[in-house]
Amino acid sequence: MHIFTLRNILKRMVIALLLSLALMQFYHPAKNNNTTLSPNHISQMYAVPVDVQKVLQKACYDCHSNSTVYPWYSYVQPVSWWLTDHIKEGKKRLNYAEFGTYTLLKQSKKLKEVITEIKEDEMPLCSYTFIHQDAVLTPKEKQAVIQWATQLSGDIYNKVPAAEIEEERKREAERENNGNKN
Repeated sequence: MHIFTLRNILKRMVIALLLSLALMQFYHPAKNNNTTLSPNHISQMYAVPVDVQKVLQKACYDCHSNSTVYPWYSYVQPVSWWLTDHIKEGKKRLNYAEFGTYTLLKQSKKLKEVITEIKEDEMPLCSYTFIHQDAVLTPKEKQAVIQWATQLSGDIYNKVPAAEIEEERKREAERENNGNKN
């Protein structure tokens, strides 16, 4: 009769864990590294100053475009899954490569969100800048992006049809009323 000792149980658990980690390495999600610039890319649709483009490239595009530059550790599971999920979430919130597919009102709003996120030091994320030190924005870089986004957001908003603005105001009022009922 074989008696399982604590030592044998722990040994089997460690072996199972190592085997699981090894098997995970054979599955890698698709990479987000499109090399062609979409006609809907913000830089194809609007003037982006060189200094702002450099900031967007180093601090934003890895998570907010279709062109991620992957670090070496992105090839190790389960880190790759975490990064893939993070990139999908970032692109869902704002994708500079698909900016032209947004309505004019949404484009203006997204740029206002960029301004707020930068002013509040919410973007780029601390988890990103911890590893990508070059993505930490200087005050001068923040100001350049904020000025550009403010100007562009206003220019875009001025092109939004009045009916669309009115419809959005109604939707916001309805959301506010529904929020107050809860």
